[in-house]
Amino acid sequence: MRVLVTGAAGMLGTDVCRALADTHEVIATDITGNLERLDVTDHNQALRTIRHFKPGLVVHCAAYTDVDGCENDPDRAYQINGYGTWNVAAACDRADAAILYISTDYVFDGEKDGDYDEFDWPNPLGHYGRSKWAGERFVRDVCRKRYIFRTAWLYGENGKNFVATMLKAASEGRELKVVADQIGSPTYTRDLAEFVASQVGSPCYGLYHVTNKGSCSWYELAVKAIQIAGITGADIKPIASSEWPTPTKRPKRSVLKHLSLRMQGRDTLRSWEEALSEFVERWITARR
Repeated sequence: MRVLVTGAAGMLGTDVCRALADTHEVIATDITGNLERLDVTDHNQALRTIRHFKPGLVVHCAAYTDVDGCENDPDRAYQINGYGTWNVAAACDRADAAILYISTDYVFDGEKDGDYDEFDWPNPLGHYGRSKWAGERFVRDVCRKRYIFRTAWLYGENGKNFVATMLKAASEGRELKVVADQIGSPTYTRDLAEFVASQVGSPCYGLYHVTNKGSCSWYELAVKAIQIAGITGADIKPIASSEWPTPTKRPKRSVLKHLSLRMQGRDTLRSWEEALSEFVERWITARR
């Protein structure tokens, strides 16, 4: 199948293109890099691009993912994450293409006593979560053939991310203060990308929660990564969310239950610890 990927120069988009390349024709688009140019906020360009390439599926990775940036500049958040998604969804529907939209655990407020499944109603706390929830609604309202993948706490080789930041800081002997009272499911972009690729051609449109299995705090994630990397003597301290300077209120516990995948017998993603081990090994190798 011909698959067009938006945000293909990004951390997730790069891995999605790699995962698709062996079995599909990939059209990689972005506003940066040596790729087909597609600014998702440009309505006419989105229509022209998708009409021209005639993909069977568009994997919509393009997003404004700077959570604090979204809080400080909500107009940009809604322009990219909300209306940009509307443009892509409308173009897909007109071209009779399916869309696979990447959403987030931040659509939830984190107040549930337990994991969130696909039937729980979103209640985002900040503009990042609200703008991504707006994108979900546009996808549902506009495009008949649609998959929505909610995921969480992404990290990977091809972009700035929490795990790499912690490893670099620890290896340089810097003091680390890490939030210990927010719980989620760290997810390796390679694993998510492989699962995206496995969805191509599926008739089961709908909403999915897709993360690596298990959960931890940001502090536990940092400690585990540093431990796997064999960095000794790291000065890392747990702190409360209230101690971290940020304009954004984040969910306290946003673990996603894979109910849709379980019902289909496809809840096969590995644990976050196993995925993290592979990432750290790759991080170490890349620094040699």
